[in-house]
Amino acid sequence: MSDSTTRGTLPQHPLYSGDFADPFVLEFGGMYYAYGTGLHGQEGVRAFEVLSSPDLQTWTSHGGVLEPLSPERQDYWAPEVARSGDTLYMYYSVGHGDAGHHLRVATATDPLGPFVDQGLNLTPDEPFAIDPHPFQAPDGSWWLFYARDDLTGDRPGTLLSAAPLHDMTRLGETQTILRASGDWQVYQRARTMYGAVYDWHTLEGPFVLYRNGRYHLLYSGGAWTNESYGVGHATADHPLGPWTEPVPGANVLRTAGHLTGPGHASVTRLAGEDILIFHAWNEERTRRQLHAAPLRWTGDLPSALPESLPS
Repeated sequence: MSDSTTRGTLPQHPLYSGDFADPFVLEFGGMYYAYGTGLHGQEGVRAFEVLSSPDLQTWTSHGGVLEPLSPERQDYWAPEVARSGDTLYMYYSVGHGDAGHHLRVATATDPLGPFVDQGLNLTPDEPFAIDPHPFQAPDGSWWLFYARDDLTGDRPGTLLSAAPLHDMTRLGETQTILRASGDWQVYQRARTMYGAVYDWHTLEGPFVLYRNGRYHLLYSGGAWTNESYGVGHATADHPLGPWTEPVPGANVLRTAGHLTGPGHASVTRLAGEDILIFHAWNEERTRRQLHAAPLRWTGDLPSALPESLPS
């Protein structure tokens, strides 16, 4: 299928009417399964709504997929699912609001779950860790990329890190891989955090691809609450870097046309092409909804922007 055919096949409007932030799509058994933030777990309610589709266009909801950790309501964010052997591993964070989030892992044998938490806090030493992304390198090794808070450097805030992922349930030594580098990544100026005031910068939602012998990192920056949110890009020759940004800024995806605050992207494949899966605000700014667009490559530079816009 050509790029133009895919572009004409995928609708520009939201693929699902519900609140479905931080979307991740798993291809499994000839079907696509989407997992997203929006349904939070508590007694009698499973977290993380799961949708299924044969074609990335028509989606069916199957309700929540993760058994809650406790009877009390908590905030469950940004699930991603990896397959190793016959087991599906769901990585996610849980906390209360924007505080106390840690990364955890749950398992299932079916994409519709139920996923059951394995009783492991993967980031016990972090004050705040979100947006886990499991990635398998060409040599078969597994890595977990994620976002965490760091108050050092010229632009304190939330940055991106990576660690080896052993047996799908244990993290090796974590290393910082990408820090904020520009004003477009400001989440909020004069933000009170950890007992002090910072011009807070945010990098989050990492997703890694291996293309043409190099690693490509897509990440979201800015404030998810407004139009500043967008998707940037970095490259490296190893999962731990060094990572560099060929073109600074939100050059993969940003507010334009019918999209407001698009971001937290993942990538799946349709008819041999890369498809960017992401969320964007509805017109009323009451929910973040599921979208998809072809991810075009110009050399080593990816973009899902309309072709009429400069990338």
